[in-house]
Amino acid sequence: MSVAVTRPEVERFRAAIARRMGLEFDDAKLGLLGEVLRRRLATRHAGFSDYLATLERAPPPGECGALAEELTVTETYFFRNHQQFDALAAVVLPDRRERQPAPRRLRLLSAGCASGEEAYSLAIAAAEALSKSGWQADIHAADLNPAALAKAQQGRYTAWSLRETPPDIRRRWFTREGSRMAVDETIRRSVRFETVNLADPGAALWNAGGYDVIFCRNVLMYFSPEQRRAAIDRLAFSLLPGGYLFLGHAETLLGHSEAFRLHHTHDTFYYQLKETTEPAALAAPLLAPPARPTLSDSAWTDIIHTASERIALLLPKETPAPSAAPKGRGDLAPALDLLRRERFAEALAYVGGQAMAEDQDGLLLSAVLLQQSGRLDEAEQACQRLLALDGLSAGAHYVLALCRETAGDPADAAEHDRIAAYLDPAFAMPRLHLGLLARRSGDRAAARRDLTQALVLLENEQPSRLLLFGGGFNRQALTALCRAALQDSGGQP
Repeated sequence: MSVAVTRPEVERFRAAIARRMGLEFDDAKLGLLGEVLRRRLATRHAGFSDYLATLERAPPPGECGALAEELTVTETYFFRNHQQFDALAAVVLPDRRERQPAPRRLRLLSAGCASGEEAYSLAIAAAEALSKSGWQADIHAADLNPAALAKAQQGRYTAWSLRETPPDIRRRWFTREGSRMAVDETIRRSVRFETVNLADPGAALWNAGGYDVIFCRNVLMYFSPEQRRAAIDRLAFSLLPGGYLFLGHAETLLGHSEAFRLHHTHDTFYYQLKETTEPAALAAPLLAPPARPTLSDSAWTDIIHTASERIALLLPKETPAPSAAPKGRGDLAPALDLLRRERFAEALAYVGGQAMAEDQDGLLLSAVLLQQSGRLDEAEQACQRLLALDGLSAGAHYVLALCRETAGDPADAAEHDRIAAYLDPAFAMPRLHLGLLARRSGDRAAARRDLTQALVLLENEQPSRLLLFGGGFNRQALTALCRAALQDSGGQP
């Protein structure tokens, strides 16, 4: 007999799942959660109050695993997003070998390994990259879903799971067993699977400086914001200084951590833990979700938005630049008004009166003003100083893209645009710039792709960001430019 549950009960169930497992579900998934809750109550022969109280306080053994079977996505395949494995083999593993001459063994973690394809792909990539060096790799693979882990430990897969696996790798590392493909025994022995709740701060998995490389792909995107930040701190805590973190292509550390620097090679993005980050410095957040960051790109644009809107309403058209040096971050507002009126020299003089050595806001505004004044070397220096403070600044990369284009290096300009667009997928300007660069190079297909995306993003771009990065053009002018370039590239404006 089906157990009836109410919406408040389902919402309490949702909150308990977010706390215990990190998983976040929006209102569209309440129906699914209600069905899962009914099944769990029936299976455990429990009333709602007792079951939820237990789940909130101390879930019984296996209960979170049973919920994971119902609520997590396990579809994956070998060498998914192969560019990341290319970067691992060509850049990351050689770098880790150089940094630690002994004991000639690297440790890799597949966090959220599902049915094992990622973990075995790591083992194969490492075996091939290290084969002539005498080094070995140990792969630790963790997931909460017991059914997925059972499949992983069997090491036998359908051809569909190998659909992106190169034929030579299939021949070397797999053997056919009936309708299945079996992973080579050498590879299987190098991987250790473990049932772990990645949202549990006390799990033994989180070992200070325990890993050279962590793959945690398409996991954090399902976590609540608080659990995501806490999990990122645990990942950083568990990496050796200089170790590497690979996320899913739709995931970013922007606004969540300043402990990493971004890399872009082999047409993919990945992160490296800064050498100055010691595991002990990251130990405290393991016990509780970290506080929200005090400054990020989004915080900065909010500041600009508030300031510029206030200035537009209150200041007369020809407000002279103040003679006294400002003292607070909010005092950048007059410089923004000068930027709006394209009085770059006065704005630079104003910003230059501030102590900007450790001020990310001032550095970003200074870089924009220097670039728009044609002082490209100084603009690039300001961007590099900003990236030294915040390696995930999309704004700094976009300004660098403009500088590199003006300097006659469109390839480097496009690289910085791609990084900016990755760091902040809602940022319209790097997409627009990429489209214009592609159009000029004759790549009409790439131009259509990027300009079409830029056109959508421009509709919702923040006024503050248009003020800062729009080069004096308003939303309507930028949209018209985008439409004209798109039409010229054979697209539909």
